[in-house]
Amino acid sequence: MRALVLVLDSVGIGGATDAEKYGDAGANTLGHILERMPDLRLPNLESLGLSEIGAGIDNPGRAQTRYRASYGRMQERSAGKDTTTGHWEIAGVILEEPFSTFERFPDELVHAIERDAGVQFIGNYAQSGTTILAELGAEHVRTGKPILYTSADSVLQIAAHEQVIRIDQLYDICTVARQHADRFRIGRVIARPFTGPEGSFSRTARRHDFSMEPPRTILNAISESGRAVIGVGKISDIFAGQGVTESFPTDGNAEGMRQIAENWERLTDGLIFANLVDFDMLYGHRRDVTGYAQALAQFDKWLGEFLERIAPPDLVIITADHGNDPTYRGSDHTREQVPLFVLHEGRTGPLGVRETYADVAATLAEYFELPAPWAVGKSLLLASELRASN
Repeated sequence: MRALVLVLDSVGIGGATDAEKYGDAGANTLGHILERMPDLRLPNLESLGLSEIGAGIDNPGRAQTRYRASYGRMQERSAGKDTTTGHWEIAGVILEEPFSTFERFPDELVHAIERDAGVQFIGNYAQSGTTILAELGAEHVRTGKPILYTSADSVLQIAAHEQVIRIDQLYDICTVARQHADRFRIGRVIARPFTGPEGSFSRTARRHDFSMEPPRTILNAISESGRAVIGVGKISDIFAGQGVTESFPTDGNAEGMRQIAENWERLTDGLIFANLVDFDMLYGHRRDVTGYAQALAQFDKWLGEFLERIAPPDLVIITADHGNDPTYRGSDHTREQVPLFVLHEGRTGPLGVRETYADVAATLAEYFELPAPWAVGKSLLLASELRASN
């Protein structure tokens, strides 16, 4: 029994019922990209039913179209719009209280990390990852002091030049920071190594996320049943390794897609949980509409090849964790509904708007015939859903 949950990081489709509460009324990541890039074609996502879920694609012949998947939308039930919250809900955990965000970290927290890690920080304000290097990179190289910063997400980020602070030392500093960050409900501590000369600093692929440990998720339940749970991309980081039996970190979408395909061929019984991060990290936060569109086109091309590798008994779920509309103000995530495509036994048809991302966890519990249904969410494979899909 093979299953894949593939998260297209930040590929939201607008329409969150509570978007205004988050300051995101009108945000629509995919819809606005398609408006700005009218020549963008996503034929393989369209073959799954993209034009049926209000994503901005007009398919005049869709009444006569038979799609390759069941299709719908999901509304996030948890409080928040960050990566960790979205992925945890997909895995069956609802957060009633959002992770904490800061414009500046409290002195109590900063001093505790400095004391226990034996460092002194510079920075401690909210800024984009590329801008912070332009502002403080030279001072860091001159003084050896690591850069502390944050963003609109619940993240505590520590940047250091790899020739100034060794990568293992940076990870050690972040490990100390993680120990203190739990008390402040900070979702992730992120090591942000960079390299290069002044004026040309660039972040390296050796980023590492130190997440708060989640409650028990569907990943634990699947791995406890003796099956493989393979994390591709930053999945293991997001879940602090909990429930993940193998991890394949990646440096971007291309390697992520390659790892998915390779692990799919060798998987005989278990789950691949994958995140493709470039949509969010490289293009959403940087408000790069053209780059985002190109990344979508590259994914769609790969998807066309991968669809041929899916057998009828397999379960493949393609979705997202939040939005990050590159046409919207600021550089933050946007509270949006996310697409939902389910491939299993050739079934097609509408799945409607799901009330929680946790329907994915409930579906995995049903598919893998776990001893008990998942406590949160409704399985997409239940008989009532199957009738609706045929």
